Amino acid sequence: MRPEKKAITDEIRDLLAGAEHVILINYQGLSVDLLRRLRDELGPSGVRVQVVRNAYLARAAESAGRRDAARFLDGPTAVLAGSGDMTESARKLAGFRKDRGLPVLKGGWLGGQVLTASEIDEMARIPPRDVLLGRLVGTLAAPMTQLAGVLRQKAASLVYVLKAIEEKKKAG
Repeated sequence: MRPEKKAITDEIRDLLAGAEHVILINYQGLSVDLLRRLRDELGPSGVRVQVVRNAYLARAAESAGRRDAARFLDGPTAVLAGSGDMTESARKLAGFRKDRGLPVLKGGWLGGQVLTASEIDEMARIPPRDVLLGRLVGTLAAPMTQLAGVLRQKAASLVYVLKAIEEKKKAG
């Protein structure tokens, strides 16, 4: 292999190996301007968008331990590789796709798990982390809130009984 090709393959391998999640898309139909907008949209969340040749991606994926990459390498391919919350990346990509119908999802990886295009679409529907944490706190707090309400009711009942006894003694 020529040194230039090896360098390109090594760069793609490092991109795949350093990413917590990878999404592969078919960028066909996206203009250079739209591809730049996609990069601008995903960049702040730590996602790198790189157009790659399938031959280089196949070699790089093989050396990065992603032997199942070949099933996604049909047509022009761009790699979206990032760290952090994959659902955020999937949501931003879904928003970009919603307006334009492009790019077409091929598949990807989350850690060591292979993801299909439909699974990535499902991940885009998962609420943000802050919302999920809020729901968890609400779920955990609900029984304690109910217990506090029951204890308050019991204390109020005791006060009512004592008040009734006091009124009865005054009357009688």
